[in-house]
Amino acid sequence: MIDLRRFDRSHLDGVLRLCVAEGWPSLPADPERAVRVLTAPGVTTVVAAEEGTVLGFAQLFSDGELQAFLALLAVDRDRRGEGIGRALVTEALRLAGGARIDLLSEPESLGFYRSFPHVESPGIRLYPTRTGQDGVSG
Repeated sequence: MIDLRRFDRSHLDGVLRLCVAEGWPSLPADPERAVRVLTAPGVTTVVAAEEGTVLGFAQLFSDGELQAFLALLAVDRDRRGEGIGRALVTEALRLAGGARIDLLSEPESLGFYRSFPHVESPGIRLYPTRTGQDGVSG
């Protein structure tokens, strides 16, 4: 049985493992910062776990009323297609509050996000403190 719950420090290793598997360096680079990021005010992070193993997580920013932004969603590659990602997105929004979710997506994830009721708009990710374009995400 998959258990959905709010992130706590006991889930950190599992979340970082998923980030490494996705090639996302930001959270694994500093685990203490990762805890702060995943539990910051206005952030709702939900994990999906089975028998203590983290299978996926979602990080959502929300004003609690109208707007939400899905910052991160990862599901173990061996467990995709089981509804875990959809459950994480739904539960994160339920806990955080909001009427809609905005997000940026990698091209290979578009089909998943398009399976939700949606409207598509172009998006841009700004890096005001970087010089050049290195293509690093996450």
